[in-house]
Amino acid sequence: MTTTRPTPLRLTHFAHGGGCACKIPPGELEDMLGPLSRSVTGASDIRLMVGPATGDDAAVVTLPARDGAPARAVISTADFFTPVVDDPYDWGRIAAANALSDVYAMGGRPVLAVNLLCWPRDVLPLDLAREVLRGGLDVAAQAGCHVGGGHSVDDPEPKYGMAVTGLADPARLLRNDAGRPGTPLSLTKPLGLGVLNNRHKATGERFEQAVATMAALNRDACEAALQAGARCATDVTGFGFLGHLHKLARASGVTAVVDTAAVPYLDGAREAVRDGYVSGGTRRNLAWVAPFTDFGDTDAGTRLLLADAQTSGGLLVAGRVPGAPVVGELVPRGEHSVILR
Repeated sequence: MTTTRPTPLRLTHFAHGGGCACKIPPGELEDMLGPLSRSVTGASDIRLMVGPATGDDAAVVTLPARDGAPARAVISTADFFTPVVDDPYDWGRIAAANALSDVYAMGGRPVLAVNLLCWPRDVLPLDLAREVLRGGLDVAAQAGCHVGGGHSVDDPEPKYGMAVTGLADPARLLRNDAGRPGTPLSLTKPLGLGVLNNRHKATGERFEQAVATMAALNRDACEAALQAGARCATDVTGFGFLGHLHKLARASGVTAVVDTAAVPYLDGAREAVRDGYVSGGTRRNLAWVAPFTDFGDTDAGTRLLLADAQTSGGLLVAGRVPGAPVVGELVPRGEHSVILR
């Protein structure tokens, strides 16, 4: 269902791009970070369990068992982006859900967040910024996560997100490098968020199904994955389904075979691709994964949707997650990271 609602100020028109499509392209990011992918020695009793090497969704350190308390994994992440919708409250909800998702993607529970706000204070009213923060606060409350302040700067372009700390059992983490051959792949949210957001920015059409999907927490999916015994997962955001799947398969030393007919899409997503509402970020994603992907006879529109730069997408889990479609499986490593069928 789509509706058109007039807005006094269209937040998406104050940003050069939208949501996670504004990420630095994955190839450029890896080239930049490659020489820096080393850990810095910290406290002797605190171990870096997950760092930059595997391209996971968050960093993890372990706190040793002490005084009868079990060992704990501490998860740390930060995520912020430009407006993906025009409604400031919805943007706040989406940005918060997206930041919290990194903790869920690691198998953790978010416990503390701080706001990250960039705002053109001489251009956009501060009451709009208040609505953004209110949206973030409401989603954090839904997650049972404290919000303890944050940081703001005067910036020509509005941006919002959160830095989040979470806790997990170090023996039950979800991580990129734990995929094993013979494991099915489950996807907990449909694709197509990027093209619908791009259409919203261009036309003002509001896609309720996209807003509801982006604002939904990945908490239940995380809990279901852990209960099912999963140990490998990632969330699907700015690098698209194919980009994040490639990173998971590469880190795990496997190949992912995708049943393209089983992948779910939001209503209106294929029409948005057909009508040309494809972001530059999506096209860069597709170009990046092309050398590592066997596309078979997959049509051009489906390739774009599989590379679509998602904002606050679902979890991609190596394992069966109740209620989520199985979209493929992991097999022994072959010539490609990903094979489409």
